[in-house]
Amino acid sequence: MKFWNVALIFFVTLSATTVLAENKEVLFREDFKSLSYWEPLTFPKINKHSTYTIITQKGHSFLKAESHSSASAIVYRKAWNVYEYPRISWKWKVDSVYKKGDIRDKSGDDYPIRVYVMFTYDPKQADIAERLEYGIAKTLYGKYPPYSTLNYVWTGQNIAERIITSPYTDRAKIIILENGRSTIGIWVEETVNILDDYRAAFGKDPPPTAGIAIMNDSDNTGEMAVSYVDYIEVFK
Repeated sequence: MKFWNVALIFFVTLSATTVLAENKEVLFREDFKSLSYWEPLTFPKINKHSTYTIITQKGHSFLKAESHSSASAIVYRKAWNVYEYPRISWKWKVDSVYKKGDIRDKSGDDYPIRVYVMFTYDPKQADIAERLEYGIAKTLYGKYPPYSTLNYVWTGQNIAERIITSPYTDRAKIIILENGRSTIGIWVEETVNILDDYRAAFGKDPPPTAGIAIMNDSDNTGEMAVSYVDYIEVFK
């Protein structure tokens, strides 16, 4: 899925409630009781969309994401200051990975599940070229696209590198958390520090505000996948 397709449509507003849980300060936690805090995100020229539903088993709910030669995402309505709350945890699982997936090529830029962290563009911090570029985008689409993204992915490829530049744009960095086939069908918990990852990926500090999206896409490979997210939380 092209970065700018996501970037030109994505928009979140800054809103958050702080709670204390398990001796850590949690900004927000999503346990997927419903999708009331999420907005669907579809893309121009892609008519077949992935589906996102809440399922419950033995009283426990989680997100089911499914794609069949399709692409779309869901976007969380809240954004936050990444310097105040730099860590994200979540638990996810995939039923399969893509045979044709290729993390380095546009034709294989699909993942059975990914978590986007999108950093807000700030015109006050931009140089002349960036202000012109983002100004044109806002004129065309009514909103600024994100300044940059971190894409935390689950891929079927066995790749030694942890961070790779997107084949579409150097403003999007792909961070490989799970790869190969050994963890298919297994719940895996992840914890990331987005400040550390952003500095490692881009060589500088990130913009202060970011938001989250989740996507299962297979429009490039023409394959299908089912994946799940148990929870996701942002905390100090």
